[in-house]
Amino acid sequence: MHFQTSTIHAGVDKDSAFNSVITPIYQTSTFRFENIGQTKGFDYTRSGNPTRKALEENIAALEGGISAAAVSTGMAAITLVLHFFKTGDHILCTHDCYGGTERLLRTYREQFGLEISYIDMRDLSSVRKAIRPNTKAFWIETPSNPLLNVVDIRELSQLAHQHGALSIVDNTFLSPFNQRPFELGADIIVHSTTKYLNGHSDVVGGAVVVKNQQHAERLQFLANALGQGASPFDCWLVLRGIKTLVPRMKEHERNARVVAEFLSTHPHVRKVYYPGLESHPQHELAKSQQYGFGGMVSFEVDGGIEEAKYVLRSTKIFALAESLGGVESLIEHPTMMSHASMNPDLREKAGINERVIRLSIGIEDPNDLIEDLDQALTFERRTRVSDRAAKVQVEC
Repeated sequence: MHFQTSTIHAGVDKDSAFNSVITPIYQTSTFRFENIGQTKGFDYTRSGNPTRKALEENIAALEGGISAAAVSTGMAAITLVLHFFKTGDHILCTHDCYGGTERLLRTYREQFGLEISYIDMRDLSSVRKAIRPNTKAFWIETPSNPLLNVVDIRELSQLAHQHGALSIVDNTFLSPFNQRPFELGADIIVHSTTKYLNGHSDVVGGAVVVKNQQHAERLQFLANALGQGASPFDCWLVLRGIKTLVPRMKEHERNARVVAEFLSTHPHVRKVYYPGLESHPQHELAKSQQYGFGGMVSFEVDGGIEEAKYVLRSTKIFALAESLGGVESLIEHPTMMSHASMNPDLREKAGINERVIRLSIGIEDPNDLIEDLDQALTFERRTRVSDRAAKVQVEC
C-alpha cells in the first residue's frame, strides 16, 4: 500500500466477531484461555492487547520496520531503548537534544553506569574523535529540539556500523510522513506518539520501531518485562489520529513555511530556525533525506529575556504550553520550559539561549498566525506598558 493508504488501513482489521471498520477498544486487563496453555493470541494486557497490536503494526508499517512497541509516553520509549545497553556501554548523543532526553541519560549515567558523550553531530570529524572501543550507539535527533539542526542520518549510521554501534533516531519532529530513518540506515526509531502521530493533544504515548528479528525479540521482551505498554484506549486514540496524519502534516508544513518566512523579515526577530528556509545551514541536507520540512519553527527575539517573556504572554492564538504536534499552535520558551531540566552548561554549549522561542505550528489559517505573532512582537507596545506601570508605581 502507498503511505497514505497505510495510515488508514495498516494493522486495523482486528474485529473478527462483528467486522467493525474501526479497531475496537479492547478495554480488558486479562483474556479467557481456551484451555490450559491455549489462548486466542492474548493472555494479559501488559503482555499484549489487540488494540495495542493494531497500533504497533500500523506504526511499524509506516516506518518500514518489522516490529514496534507502543508504550505509555515518549520518555518510556527512550527508557525502553536504553535497556538494550548495559553498564559501561558508551552512547554518543546529539548535543542539542530534547531536555528530557538529556535528563534521562544523565540519570542512567549516574545510577547505572552508562557513559554518555554529547557531540555536535553536524561535524562528522568530531563524532569520529569521540568514538570509543565501548561505543554502542549513536543517539540521533534530527531535526533537533529546539534549534532544528539537521544531521546526516546516512553518514552517521554508516559510521556507527563501522564501529559495531547502533544508529538510533528520534523521529518525533517529522513523523514517518516526512522522514523514514530506516531508509537511511538507522537501526531503531523512537517516537513520542503524543506529538504528530496522535496530533490532537489528547493523549500521551511513545513507540519504538525496529527492523531486524533479533532487536524485535529484545524489544518485545523488554516492553513486557518493564511493564511499559500503552493502555488500550490511548492506543485507540493514537490509531485514530494517524488516519489523518498525511493531510495534517501537509497543513502544518504549509503554515510553518509561511510563518518562518514572515519571521525571517521581522525587525524584532534576530534569527529563524527552520530547515525549509534556503538560509538554513542544512537546507540541502534536509531536502536530500526528508520528504518535507515539518511544522516546527524556532526563532530568537531581538532583545533578551524580558522581550522573550513579553512575546510569550502576548499571543492570542498561540497557547503558551509545552508539547507539540497538535492541530492547535503552541508557543514555549525552551530554557524555562521544555529544556529547563537540561544541564545548563550543555544547554548553553548547544546554543539554546534565553532569546530562543519554539513554535509548534498548527493548522489554523496562516494569516491569523502571522497577525498574532506580529502583534506579540510589537515591542513598542511593551515599552508603553512598562512605562505606564513604572509611572503608576512612582505616583503611588
